[in-house]
Amino acid sequence: MPPRTGIMGAMDWTLEVLIVPVSDIERAVAFYRDQVGFHLDHDTRTEHMHVVQLTPTGSGCSIVIGDLPSQNEMQPGSLKGLQLVVADARAARQELMDRGVAVSEIMVFDERDGGTFFGFSDPDGNSWAVQELKVRGETPLIPLDHRGRFGA
Repeated sequence: MPPRTGIMGAMDWTLEVLIVPVSDIERAVAFYRDQVGFHLDHDTRTEHMHVVQLTPTGSGCSIVIGDLPSQNEMQPGSLKGLQLVVADARAARQELMDRGVAVSEIMVFDERDGGTFFGFSDPDGNSWAVQELKVRGETPLIPLDHRGRFGA
């Protein structure tokens, strides 16, 4: 079977994993899983490495934290402006505050859909912007019946 292609025959290139550099893997897992609410996909340990993958609900892109040599090349806290999208910024902000995450005030740059943001940072200082796109509530990027990970 030939590779699946997108519009006009171009190959699909999907961004599915981002490496987030952290200084303490356990602390980062607790933050992203327990406070931010990402799903823990796997936590893999051997005598040579420790790698964890977490995914925001509804996302096709996961974050990976760990201690592999390529991950250790980045300075913990050096990623700035990673972006999440939610259907309701006020509700998302409140959910994070209820879980003990320090968040910024909501900023409305444009009254049109997509112009509302707030932010937060992880314990190492990697920073996240959260953008409101109300259309995500009506039309999620990944339909509910297609959200199983790893063939689940």
